[in-house]
Amino acid sequence: MSILIKPIITEKAMDASEVLNCYTFAVKSKSNKIEIKSAIEAAYGVSVVNVRTMNYPVKRNTKYTKKGMVTGMKSAYKKAVVQLAEGDNIDLYSNI
Repeated sequence: MSILIKPIITEKAMDASEVLNCYTFAVKSKSNKIEIKSAIEAAYGVSVVNVRTMNYPVKRNTKYTKKGMVTGMKSAYKKAVVQLAEGDNIDLYSNI
């Protein structure tokens, strides 16, 4: 069972990776910073300096359509921003 779910590839995350050497990942919601650090180091072979985590709550929305009221939900997730040591980097596009 892996703690890492997927890397988050957005404009803001790519700017942080180029300028600050920070990479963003979606992780399991029950994982802590120590587990995330060891999972990144094991998966990519880099040394992690700092880990910051954010919990995003469930977002519910409601639309009124011809067929009536339609409800939707965006599930909760945890995001981790990992700062690597100088000289280390992660190639997220190597599997393409």
